[in-house]
Amino acid sequence: MSKWTDIRDDIEAEISNMKIDEQVKQTVTQKIYDVVLPSLQKLGDGFVDAIREQSKTESGWCKLRDSIFLPVVIKSTLWLIELVLSKTIEKTTIVAAA
Repeated sequence: MSKWTDIRDDIEAEISNMKIDEQVKQTVTQKIYDVVLPSLQKLGDGFVDAIREQSKTESGWCKLRDSIFLPVVIKSTLWLIELVLSKTIEKTTIVAAA
């Protein structure tokens, strides 16, 4: 077996034995917001910058795709993820404090 398969199997075994309570879910949500989302945003920004630069030499539908469509989809998706995560964190923090 590959090393990845061993790691995956270990994670699956650990999670199946783990008690997942509200604190664990809040911690995971916060880590996604603090660590994963900034990385996704940086990756998305780099991709958008690259395709917008390429769109300068294109024409027709490819130019439209690279200069407008893909950047809007990527930016909108990342914005929506950030909005949902921030609202979730806000609401669960209020509920936990009460």
